[in-house]
Amino acid sequence: MAILSVSKLTKTFGGLTAVSDINIEIERGELVGLIGPNGAGKTTVFNLLTGIYPPTSGHIILNHDGNQKQLGGLRPDMISKAGLARTFQNIRLFRELSVLDNVRIAMHQNISYGLLSAFLHLPSYVREEKRVLDESLKLLDIFDLTSKQDEMANNLPYGEQRRLEIIRALATNPELLLLDEPAAGMNPAETAQLTSTIAQIREQFGLTILLIEHDMSVVMTICERIYVMDYGKLIAHGTPNEIKSNPRVIEAYLGEDVNNA
Repeated sequence: MAILSVSKLTKTFGGLTAVSDINIEIERGELVGLIGPNGAGKTTVFNLLTGIYPPTSGHIILNHDGNQKQLGGLRPDMISKAGLARTFQNIRLFRELSVLDNVRIAMHQNISYGLLSAFLHLPSYVREEKRVLDESLKLLDIFDLTSKQDEMANNLPYGEQRRLEIIRALATNPELLLLDEPAAGMNPAETAQLTSTIAQIREQFGLTILLIEHDMSVVMTICERIYVMDYGKLIAHGTPNEIKSNPRVIEAYLGEDVNNA
């Protein structure tokens, strides 16, 4: 059973149709790309999947632990708790907080103690806070940011801020991770490291990943399947080799070779 099934997903803003009849299926464990020219509707799809926008019509079904959950119309926090996490094209960190606190805040989504336990520092609070700290430090260690744990997030180099945003998404314990242009603004060395990091995340955490990316070297290297959008509609779907030789895809990229688009 697919971990994510999207059928006839449509979003209109007034008289403008931003996304029209989108159908996407992602199997558990896959790494899938979603590409297209600027303004094609890719981020709108992510915003629909994560509850930032409610769909005008269509269905979004997440298969979490064998239970199907309809995500359309749910709040973003409910969708996150259901097992879907995302990063953003524009980095959204708590910039005036430490690297460690950024991760701890994300991990608090899954705490089990109540307000009274926190206020009185009851054993359940102490136990859970120790778990949050230990798991946050473990994530930072995995991604080589332990030495930066006490630094303010806005003092990190750009590539490390991107990495921290991904770590923070992982801290919510997702089954499906959406990455919105994670290589945006990176130099070639940072992009190469990011590509390795994404592959590491998929293998080490057993995650399913849906990736929006304009850097075709990243998409063609790590994605097993690719969906292509243009003007709010899907125009192609297939393997990297099928996509880079698809005439409709080449036309959508204004005649550019999609390997270099």
